[in-house]
Amino acid sequence: MRILLLSAYDAQSHKYWREGMVAQFSEHQWTQLVLPGRHFSWRIRGNSMQWALGERDTLEQNYDLIIATSMVDLSSLKGMVPNLAPIPSILYFHENQFVYPPNQTNQKYHLGPKMVTLYGAIAANKLVFNSRYNQLSFMAGVSELLSKMPEKMPIDVAEMLAQKSVILPVALNQLTASNPSNDTVQSDEYYSKVWPKRAERDVPLRLVWAARWEYDKGPQQLLALLRELHKRKVNFQLCVLGQRFRKQPVEFDQIASEFAAYIVQFGYAESNHQYLSWLAGADMVLSTALHEFQGLAVLEAVQLGCTPILPNRLVYPELFSGDYLYESNPLDLEQEAASAATLIQTMAVKMRQGNKATASLQYLTWPVMKPKYENALNSTVPIKPSSQFSSKT
Repeated sequence: MRILLLSAYDAQSHKYWREGMVAQFSEHQWTQLVLPGRHFSWRIRGNSMQWALGERDTLEQNYDLIIATSMVDLSSLKGMVPNLAPIPSILYFHENQFVYPPNQTNQKYHLGPKMVTLYGAIAANKLVFNSRYNQLSFMAGVSELLSKMPEKMPIDVAEMLAQKSVILPVALNQLTASNPSNDTVQSDEYYSKVWPKRAERDVPLRLVWAARWEYDKGPQQLLALLRELHKRKVNFQLCVLGQRFRKQPVEFDQIASEFAAYIVQFGYAESNHQYLSWLAGADMVLSTALHEFQGLAVLEAVQLGCTPILPNRLVYPELFSGDYLYESNPLDLEQEAASAATLIQTMAVKMRQGNKATASLQYLTWPVMKPKYENALNSTVPIKPSSQFSSKT
């Protein structure tokens, strides 16, 4: 099968998904067009024009299937490059813009990104969401948006889109043994030897927070939680990872100043090996996110033995039992921080008692997910008639 793969905003999780899929289905012929994950507002509106004008020869080749992320302006691209129009297409949703939390400093209602994904969803043959939360929130957002328009649509658009949608999480790479000197993924046994989990009472509990340094990942909530832990005199160390930007919420400067004595790592890891080593070296992985549709950083940390400490909101109740969830109350920072701190202390006691407090994610790894992806690909491309029946008699 000849597949055109389009990633218009190739952020880390998008790249992880894209590279994993291409590696797993090496029997297909892949052509990939990728744009960097930066300048979001321009990228989501300009990608179709950028590719149509700059990659014409590539786009006019013969393909059996198009797989595009929901950031791709698929409807415009098919209009600008007409030979793409009849090719079956899958639109993959890593996220959606309908539930993006408003910024306190920017409360504008951004219609453009929502319409790009809506038009793309209508133009695609199949919609694939990485979680049910993503799917349901997208459909609800579409319904709410169209209900505010001056004219009613002739059909229920959300229902039409739901009927051609499926749920396929980003599949997790299995941790495989390799040479410790290179920059590839090690085995979980290797990491456990390098960074054994600390269950002893007098050894600091190591907490890791790994996300983009932006307001939608909950830096205010993280700061409140750290202050609560300090107030309770919890003995902990802090590892803060994730992608940094030129502009970042002030809470990160406050964390660096207030908790300097607790911090063992603060900033982007220099290599994938170093990043996974920090995850493996932690006892618990924290999330304070206000906007999350699968949470790959959390899932990787759990793969490496971390106990998840997560808010009871977004995608997390879909992925983890209530044992790992604290009370969600984003409007009351102190109350949410208290619930998270209590969960951390509860899990720390279980660790000291020798109880395994981590969750299994084997069901999300490629050996389990590959047949589901294969079915999605094959069911989107119509079976071509055999030449012996298509010739004239």
